[in-house]
Amino acid sequence: MDLTTEQVLAWIQRIAELMRQNRDYLTQLDAAIGDADHGANMDRGFQVAVQKLGNEPPNDIGAIFRTVGMALLSSVGGAAGPLYGTFFLELGKQLAGRTTVSAQEWATALRTAVATVAARGQAQVGDKTMIDALAPAVEELERALAEGVSLAAAMQRAAAAAAEGMRATIPLQARRGRASYLGERSVGHQDPGATSSALLLTAAAEILATE
Repeated sequence: MDLTTEQVLAWIQRIAELMRQNRDYLTQLDAAIGDADHGANMDRGFQVAVQKLGNEPPNDIGAIFRTVGMALLSSVGGAAGPLYGTFFLELGKQLAGRTTVSAQEWATALRTAVATVAARGQAQVGDKTMIDALAPAVEELERALAEGVSLAAAMQRAAAAAAEGMRATIPLQARRGRASYLGERSVGHQDPGATSSALLLTAAAEILATE
């Protein structure tokens, strides 16, 4: 099963829907350890991305991701804009000119994008950031594909791993980002960036499950 241009467009649309639905929840999480703007930022950014894709539908997967990345960079405040923008721009770079992408190519592109975000944010698993959701998801995706399961099933497992990584941020003390300024007071709160990242993977799993 290859990933298609239509599926990627549907994925971005579904992300926008989930960010809208979870806007208040993300804001609540961010109010505890951040600036209380993550929900609004993510909602606004993906609404802009969907609008740009609708106005000028790209004809390949790489172009779709570049459009999303640029939309997020231009419309999302704080650290989330550069980090999420970097994630999608790197996917665009890795998949430039493609109208279909194999499962293995998709996993490789995701791993590169996550590594690029980690390098930009100087974050690793355990720092209480979006990497705590994204890195385990990529590892589980690769593990599942190596076992020979379908891309749809592999993305289901990746989304579950992202959700587990998201929940695992609750007992952590933040070592990166705005939350790190709180020191021990950041313990006991779920990281909003890990939560929005888990929503990304949930959206992908949902889209592929409908095929």
